Amino acid sequence: MAEEVMLTKEGKEELEKRLDYLKRVKRAEITERIKTAREFGDLSENAEYDAAKNEQAMIEGEIQEIEAKLKYAVIIKESAKKGAVSLGSKVDFIDADGELCTYEIVGTTESDVEQGRISNESPIGKALLGQKAGDKVVVEAPAGTFSITIKKVY
Repeated sequence: MAEEVMLTKEGKEELEKRLDYLKRVKRAEITERIKTAREFGDLSENAEYDAAKNEQAMIEGEIQEIEAKLKYAVIIKESAKKGAVSLGSKVDFIDADGELCTYEIVGTTESDVEQGRISNESPIGKALLGQKAGDKVVVEAPAGTFSITIKKVY
């Protein structure tokens, strides 16, 4: 994973908190579970031990993933080009159904449509980048092509 990971300042802080929690709390919890499971005896037929070891592997994998993301993290600056959509911008636009939508453009790591955050690599995110308020933008999506109209960039 040598690619840059685009993150907001808040996104980086959330990853750092999660990493700290996994290292300090979850590692200690799983170590205790493994110790307790070992006390049950024969490890070859010990379901509690197997489950604890599997969880330990998942936690260690998540720790490695977060550490790699943080290593290559690039913090998104607040809208570099004022007025034009860029990473970190919030955009109000009218969608193909005539509804007003508001999204923040973020890197793929932080995208969460339900929280109003779309990736710069998503069809809408790609189409919005570099555009300005008043622009009508054509979005090429897997479900088809549609137009949206940008109302505000902030």
